[in-house]
Amino acid sequence: MKERETFASRLGFVLISAGCAIGLGNVWRFPYIVGQYGGAAFVLIYLAFLVIMGLPIMAMEFAVGRASRKSVIVSFQQLEPKGTKWHWYGWFGMAGNYLLMMFYTTIAGWLMLYFFKIALGQFEGLDAQGVTDAFGQMVATPGIQVVFMAIVVILGMLVCSRGLQNGVEKVNKVMMLCLLALLVVLAIRAVTLPGAAEGLKFYLVPNFQNLMYNAEGQFRLGEAVYAAMGQAFFTLSLGIGAMAIFGSYIGKDRRLFGEAISVGVLDTCVAFVSGLIIFPSAFAFGVNPDAGANLIFVTLPNVFNAMPGGRLWGALFFVFLFFAALSTVTAVFENILACWMDKWNISRQKAVWANLVLIFLLSLPCLLGNNLWSEVKLLGMCIMDFEDFLVSNNLLPLGSVIYLLFCCVSPKFGWGYQNFLKEADQGQGIRFPALFRVYFTYVLPIIVLIIFFMGYWDKFGPKG
Repeated sequence: MKERETFASRLGFVLISAGCAIGLGNVWRFPYIVGQYGGAAFVLIYLAFLVIMGLPIMAMEFAVGRASRKSVIVSFQQLEPKGTKWHWYGWFGMAGNYLLMMFYTTIAGWLMLYFFKIALGQFEGLDAQGVTDAFGQMVATPGIQVVFMAIVVILGMLVCSRGLQNGVEKVNKVMMLCLLALLVVLAIRAVTLPGAAEGLKFYLVPNFQNLMYNAEGQFRLGEAVYAAMGQAFFTLSLGIGAMAIFGSYIGKDRRLFGEAISVGVLDTCVAFVSGLIIFPSAFAFGVNPDAGANLIFVTLPNVFNAMPGGRLWGALFFVFLFFAALSTVTAVFENILACWMDKWNISRQKAVWANLVLIFLLSLPCLLGNNLWSEVKLLGMCIMDFEDFLVSNNLLPLGSVIYLLFCCVSPKFGWGYQNFLKEADQGQGIRFPALFRVYFTYVLPIIVLIIFFMGYWDKFGPKG
């Protein structure tokens, strides 16, 4: 049997795992919902759910990966009792990685394109409507998007083709350290802007009134708690084996709950400091901080237009965002390649060439869904939103329940709690909180399923 590749250092493992978790949701969703639901008051609820929900599931993914030394496509098969069918989920986990890349590569391409646009001064002199029109024009033009999406796919596969240590680990270390440095520089610039104090107050001072009541005075604490629960869960990209693959590459010298904490802290810091860039900047120039794609591609270019030296700061911001996106792309590509190598025993280079073509082709429907195929609707959604819905609202929560049950049920029916603990607690560091088995086995799966059903209610339930 071919020896399993391993990370060269613990830092590489933590940075790559965090890089997979750190994505656009940290920047265009977390700051906005923190501001919407009461600033620091909401953050406290979010952190509580991160600890009681996200970190245990992450430790379980790491444990399944490390014990099996395999990717999601075959890891369950290595550990499950004979006659059980846990390995069926491997195909869904692998599909989740493909679905994520089918729209993520397009957005990463947008970020690279916007870096060049801002660096070349193409937004200078445009008013707010002009910036909005520029985004609409880009989305409506498939040709330029295909070029930049292809560059992202080629870059990601080029990194992965060099192997785990010399490619994925080495490049992601550099990208993540640059990302963190850029984050600090941009945050310092934002908080020192004239008028930034109001944005900091809005973002950082706990407002329990905003947490409990909306602008019309209606009680919404339950809505805020659900938003915190969902963000804590989705921010870590759990349930599709994206974390398990990195578990399969690490040694037995560190306990896995401590490693999950390190990744969770880094992910949360990036999300939180992103707010220190966005809210002071938006308030300083009187721009409303939107959520979603508008925040990145419309609101912030307007902010940089109004900011002294905005061309430089805007270019740096889009480099930061591109690094965040590309770290996720290379991490998920590595998971996909590992699935091919584990399942079909082919070389890394063959897996790279096959998936370079496959992912490029699979990414085209999302890209074309914003222009040539804009009439195509699936459950009332455009192609990009539908692909995101399949991953975020289905495969992530259901996959997390699979990992929870696999690790916590009796060894007659799954891997078993004692087997999981034995794996998770090997080495130095923080032990897994084993006393809470009843919570992990019976309560946490129900919480995750509530998130799953509430996602459907939000998407398809009655409005207003």
